[in-house]
Amino acid sequence: MNSSVEPDELSIVDEPMSKVLSERYLSYALSTIVSRSLPDVRDGMKPVHRRVLYAMYRLRLRPELQPKKSARVVGDVIGQYHPHGDQSVYDAMVRLAQDFSLRYPLVDGQGNFGNIDGDNAAAMRYTEARLTETAIRMLHGIDEDAVDFRYTYDGETQEPVVLPAAFPNLLANGSSGIAVGMATSIPPHNVAELCDAMLLMLKKDASVAELCEFVKGPDFPTGGTLVEDKEAIVQAYETGRGSFRVRARWEKEELKQGQYQIVVTEIPYQVQKARLIEKIADLIQSKKLPLLDDVRDESAEDIRLVLVPKNRNVEPELLMEALFRHSDLESRASLNMNVLENGVRPRVMNLKEVLQGFLDHRQEVLVRRSRNRLEKVLNRIEILEGYLIVYLNIDEVIRIIRESDEPKPELMKAFGLTDNQAEAVLNMKLRSLRKLEEMEIRGEHDELCKERDSLQELIGSESLQWKEITKEIKDLKKSYDYNTALGRRYTDIGSAPAPVALEDLDQAMIEKEPITIVYSKKGWIRAMKGHNVVENDLKFKDGDKLHLTLEAQTTDKILVYATNGRFYTLGGDKLPSGRGFGDPLRLMLDMPNDVDVVDLIVYKADAKYILASSDGRGFVVNASDLVASTRGGKVVLNCKAPVKAKICSEIGEGHDSVAVIGENRKMLIFTLEELPEMGKGKGVIIQRYKDGGLSDIKTFNAEEKLKYRYGSGETSLDDPMAWVGKRATAGRLPPNGFPKNNKFD
Repeated sequence: MNSSVEPDELSIVDEPMSKVLSERYLSYALSTIVSRSLPDVRDGMKPVHRRVLYAMYRLRLRPELQPKKSARVVGDVIGQYHPHGDQSVYDAMVRLAQDFSLRYPLVDGQGNFGNIDGDNAAAMRYTEARLTETAIRMLHGIDEDAVDFRYTYDGETQEPVVLPAAFPNLLANGSSGIAVGMATSIPPHNVAELCDAMLLMLKKDASVAELCEFVKGPDFPTGGTLVEDKEAIVQAYETGRGSFRVRARWEKEELKQGQYQIVVTEIPYQVQKARLIEKIADLIQSKKLPLLDDVRDESAEDIRLVLVPKNRNVEPELLMEALFRHSDLESRASLNMNVLENGVRPRVMNLKEVLQGFLDHRQEVLVRRSRNRLEKVLNRIEILEGYLIVYLNIDEVIRIIRESDEPKPELMKAFGLTDNQAEAVLNMKLRSLRKLEEMEIRGEHDELCKERDSLQELIGSESLQWKEITKEIKDLKKSYDYNTALGRRYTDIGSAPAPVALEDLDQAMIEKEPITIVYSKKGWIRAMKGHNVVENDLKFKDGDKLHLTLEAQTTDKILVYATNGRFYTLGGDKLPSGRGFGDPLRLMLDMPNDVDVVDLIVYKADAKYILASSDGRGFVVNASDLVASTRGGKVVLNCKAPVKAKICSEIGEGHDSVAVIGENRKMLIFTLEELPEMGKGKGVIIQRYKDGGLSDIKTFNAEEKLKYRYGSGETSLDDPMAWVGKRATAGRLPPNGFPKNNKFD
């Protein structure tokens, strides 16, 4: 503590800490919102960008003049207007010069200002910069009292509160920022479209939907294709919030012998090309894109990414859908038009309100510039009238100036001159007096009088002001016409893509190959390549042996049916390799230790199954009801200890009958329609037992007879009527020769 401070000089605040903190934080939040993060709806700029442009304007860095070192610009900005780090100011300036960041760059950079690969710009001591024609439009009229000025942080100089902005920069170049508790995100748009929308607003009270007939969506400097529903676009512009889906532009390039390759010529906005290529390469390396063989970057000045498919039979549309889904070849550009209204109040505006904010600003600038010009015209008219008096009485004027000690009051008294007129006459050089000609004075006077009258009429008439603004907008549109290189639309407007089946995309993302899933008695699982795996070739840990095998494909979804009545879901491509002993299934799933696996099933979307527990209860279920979304599985068959899930029997096509046999060796046949179809539950009694429980279930077509294993072959039940009964009855003993293990297969 400074000992020079007396105790009675200390300011003690006797307030609750919560109140003090909330007030201080509120002040900080408002400062961040207004002075740093959110753009002004009038010129679409944050303070740092506004200060960069104004500093360059003061340095006379016009488009037709020589550029200056970027370090000079940054030095002026941080020295006079923006007391922050030089690198942050330079980064802001660099972004204004990047044609892949801004739709209409405001800075003309000379040297390395970064690239779309994500490389940084060269140091500010190496690069040079000057303003573009678009930036000059933003500053047009700034010396004509078009906007208010305020003192800078040190009070030595002044800076503009807002730029005159004869260019709709907020929507044309977009903006993004994060403040305290709020953010903004506005994508760039096409100026010619914005001009058409504003001209419509100047004609009538148009709705946002009508404006969207002209403003079809964002227009990104990197191009691409906008694939969003028109209704979603209109809704986003009506509410000021939404998002736009953008896809890379690609084309199929034919090669020899029926081969082809895909060439990507434009990528989504703010996607770094180098990282995009790395992501695609990782997908190839990890075999998540087995249909893609290679990716090459053949870009020079234009983007050219070459995607090489695995073979010529690969469908390019399906491959691109997979890439759009798993890489940044498709991205979403968010819309959150949270801007400062009149530079003070943050508010989320819709498209019409943003455009109206720009038009209102242009009206205010027009009136202020007209008043400033009128003041100069009136002052010049006053002086010209004084000159005319001097011309008519030049000898007397010279005499008064020569003989009088104080000629100014005498001139004013003698000729009725005003103070400004007398001062102008006294400041004239003798050479100028000799050159005065009445016709020149009267000619200039008449022209200025006409200009005075037109300015006064303009200032006094709001309709004339809007006519003048309409003319400005039309002139702006001519400069950025659709047919010019700068004014053409870069981003195509496409239609929303047709939905692609998830199974088709999964097939594109996973290499399809046959596998045999091997599950051991002790719960170890693995996937062997190919089908028809010989059991004698399988090796297990000591004391372990085979329990179940299932032939499938790597693209298949595997359902694991457990004794607790739960179904667990596995991906065929996620199973451990068959080179070792595999992995414990319980490590892959949240399966309790006292639960065993009943069966492994390949998921078929249209299949139906009979689920049954050991006590002979069950029901029919659709395969779609068996898929679990979590590692903990999905309860389908309710069964409590000591009852366990026992059977999951697939119902074959055309099957209309059910055969069931119990551990008591009693068999029953009944119609399939007697079993209810349920999504989950305990089910109904399938067969009633005094001793034991359920052994096996099989469905069959009554016309084709029931088949079962007989010795080393198979036989059929010729006369099933003896076993036909109602569901939930006991049944009778099976025919002679029925398998001793009470299983049909």
